[in-house]
Formats: sequence, C-alpha cells, structure tokens
Amino acid sequence: MTAAPGDEHAERFTHLRPLLFTIAYEILGSANESDDVLQESYLRWAGVELATVADTKAYLAKLVTRQALNALRAQSRRREDYVGPWLPEPLLTEQDASADVVLAESVSMAMLVVLETLSPDERAVFVLHEVFGFGHDEIASAIGKSPAAVRQMAHRAREHVHSRRRRFEPVAPEISSELTARFFAAAATGDLDGLMAMLAPDVVWTADSDGKVSAARRPVAGAERVARLILGLVRLGGPDGRVEPAVYNSSPALVLYTGDHLEGVVSFEVVDGKIANFYAMRNPEKLATVTVPRPIGR
Repeated sequence: MTAAPGDEHAERFTHLRPLLFTIAYEILGSANESDDVLQESYLRWAGVELATVADTKAYLAKLVTRQALNALRAQSRRREDYVGPWLPEPLLTEQDASADVVLAESVSMAMLVVLETLSPDERAVFVLHEVFGFGHDEIASAIGKSPAAVRQMAHRAREHVHSRRRRFEPVAPEISSELTARFFAAAATGDLDGLMAMLAPDVVWTADSDGKVSAARRPVAGAERVARLILGLVRLGGPDGRVEPAVYNSSPALVLYTGDHLEGVVSFEVVDGKIANFYAMRNPEKLATVTVPRPIGR
C-alpha cells in the first residue's frame, strides 16, 4: 500500500512494512498469506487511536504476529491432506539481503524448513526474539503467554533450531553466478560427473507439488541419484524448455519455464562449497506470485 500525504496511519505502516512482511513470512512460510495478514492488520490498525500507541513498531509487530499465528493454525489444518512434502513459498526480494547475515539466514529456505518443525507459538517466539530482537515481555504480549513461558519457549526453540540447522553460508552474488553457470553447463551437456562434483555426497532433492504436477513425492538423497534426476528433468523440458538463473530466499536458484509458462523454482543450499539441498517448488498455487519482488527488513 502507498501512504497518502497526511495519512499518519498509512505512513507509519508503510514505513514498517518490510519488517512486518518479514515477520509474517517467517511465521507463515507463505508470501501470499503474508500479504493477506498485512492487509487484515492494516484494517485493524486504521481504527486505532494513535495517541494511545507508545511504540508503533512494537504495536504493529504484535498485531501482525497475532494475525499470522491465526493464519498459521488454519494453514496447518489444511496440510493434513497435502500430497508429498510441504515447502515454503519461494521469496524473491527487492534487495540483496546478503549484507545482513541474520536477515539472509532468517529467510533462507533451509531455515524456514527447520522452523516448520516448531509449534506455532515457538516459531513466533524464535522469529521475534532471535531475528528481530524483541524482548520476552513484548513477545509475551504478542502471543498471549507469560514472560516466563516465553523464556522457556525461546530456549527450547533455539536449541531445537540449532540442533537441526547446518552452518549458514551466505553466498556472494559473484559466487552464486559462477556456481549457477557451472551447474547450467553440466546439466545442459549431460555431464553426470561434473554435476556430481558440485553436490555434497548426502545432497537431498525435495519437491513440493501437492500432487498437482509431476514431481518426486519423496525426497531423493545421494549425489548420483540427484544428479541423474536433474539430467532427466533437463531432457523432459524438451526444445521449449528454458532455465533462468535467479536468487530466491537469499540463495542461488533456477526458474524453470516451458515456453512462457513458469514450471517451477529450484533453490540451492550451499554448505562448504557444495550443494547440500535442492528445494523444488512445483505446486502451481505457490508459483502464482513468485516473480513479484517483495521488500524485507528487520
């Protein structure tokens, strides 16, 4: 939304929108649902008497967190019938987040996948405390828990995430370009050994399709199996297929097309110079707005 001159509600909200969107996205893992949360939050904010607001950032963060948690609980019920793995929606950002390592890691696909294993409240506590630096008292007000309970949740969530999270490596743009170029060359020429040399031995390919399009319904593990899967996808693309390099969730990615039809987004996680994970989004419903860049911040 764009603030109209003199509309203080809109001006304050617009100023904080990158931060508010990022909070919602990290809680939900869905850019589209985050947009809906911000819209609903703004409607509520527009009716607030500004004289009663001591801290606009804390107030709006609390408002957005509550709306995001409501949406997350509704979303989790829908996932019970989901076909195959569920992945967060790929996020194309307006700016390069790599200069802010905490922000870049917080929106990485690998981190979001780990956050999926937390309860909704633990996820909100982790995001608000570890990424955005809100205090336990502020978070307690946002999620309707006591500060003591929030401290316990923060400790549990931090231990849980750290036990499941590999060391984060922000990929510089020039390295991302070089890696993507080598990947393209090996895949296009059918160079199985060249592809395998770029992959970690225990690399995993995870695809999200909800059964709506052809995709592996279970993760595929191992360098040779994943390399052969990639070569098979390149062949299936046929003469109308094309692949474009991109950066999604602060990581190198490929955007797949057949003619002008967007078929998927595949992002990489790089660990110790090797590709450790591929996250392939093939669900058409989650691809509807993946080419729309969004501002993030903290």
